[in-house]
Amino acid sequence: MENLPAKTNIIITLVNEQDEITGYEEKIKVHLDGLLHRAFSILVFNDAGEMLIHQRALHKYHSPGLWTNACCGHPNKGEANYDAAYRRLGEEMGFQCDLDYKFTFHYKATFSNGLTENEIDHVYFATYNDSFEVNPEEVADYRWVKTEEIAKEIEEKPENFTVWFKEIMNRL
Repeated sequence: MENLPAKTNIIITLVNEQDEITGYEEKIKVHLDGLLHRAFSILVFNDAGEMLIHQRALHKYHSPGLWTNACCGHPNKGEANYDAAYRRLGEEMGFQCDLDYKFTFHYKATFSNGLTENEIDHVYFATYNDSFEVNPEEVADYRWVKTEEIAKEIEEKPENFTVWFKEIMNRL
């Protein structure tokens, strides 16, 4: 299978439908087998009322080149969700800031390469107004956009956005 993550030995958190931890497994196996697991998504806004979105790096193992929320990921074994989200925001977008938990939802999506996301996704909001430098291994491009404009773009070209980001936008 092409474009698999370089770090296939990352262990992430498996959960049941009530988001209770049931075990741990290698990230790639979780996605190959479509196992239910814990995830997080971060929406970052600035004082101008714009949301930060980014285009996933073109070599990502699923959803490459698609536009999505500022940051997303999975807590590693033994890592609290908030701590994982805070860590990944720094790793992906090059900055960290306070995160405010907003809601949780479940979604399942199968991709053309045979991988499946089956996640209980915890959504956090943040405010950030300073400069930053993204990680090119994670991010191909980024921009600040009004949520109304994002909603219009999703309506006109849904294929340009990740499944989970469209789910989140439907809940805003």
